[in-house]
Amino acid sequence: MKKGYFITGTDTDVGKTWATVTLMRFFKAQGLSVVGMKPVAAGCEWQDEELKNEDALLIQGDGSVNLTYQQINPYAFEAAVSPHLAAKGDEVEAGAILQAFNVIKQKADIVLVEGAGGWLVPLNNEYDIADLAKEMQLPVIMVVAIRLGCINHARLTYQAIINSGCLCAGWLAVCVDSEMAMQKENINTIENKIAAPLLGVLPYVSERDFDLLANHIITKELI
Repeated sequence: MKKGYFITGTDTDVGKTWATVTLMRFFKAQGLSVVGMKPVAAGCEWQDEELKNEDALLIQGDGSVNLTYQQINPYAFEAAVSPHLAAKGDEVEAGAILQAFNVIKQKADIVLVEGAGGWLVPLNNEYDIADLAKEMQLPVIMVVAIRLGCINHARLTYQAIINSGCLCAGWLAVCVDSEMAMQKENINTIENKIAAPLLGVLPYVSERDFDLLANHIITKELI
């Protein structure tokens, strides 16, 4: 592994997976091999006699290296609730995730790890997403859904990342509302209020097109 990043969001359903796959396409366009991981996923469905998550399958399908589903997503839960609630006795163990991560990171130039929900989502009664990112020793990329409330959510999440002792490598603006008033002004405000660089503005698209979105990554400092 040359570099790795932990992808977190200002909330759930902010576009973390789209941002993760977009970054995978960006890195591959630079001639680098890349793999992704979604260690914990809630809201999974039964496929081929095992629980699988749509987002994790997207990440698996876009990797430069063939990895098993279990390597991509060690903990898959059926209920679409916070992981510590969805576990129902199958408690998330950080050691198992870190073991899988240490194998995956040897297989490509870039490894991207997507969190579950927001930065302080509990994985079990004692361990949050923030703790996982810190143990992986990965710089963090924050995904911000550009919608009403995004300025506050971005500033709070950024401060929480810094308070956790992690490095925020930058943030991505994901335009999820095609009719949002003063969209550009909101993005500019966030850019002026946090110290981490803006890595790209992903435009609203009605159908996913990761190659198109990858063209909107505006910095090569990630490489």
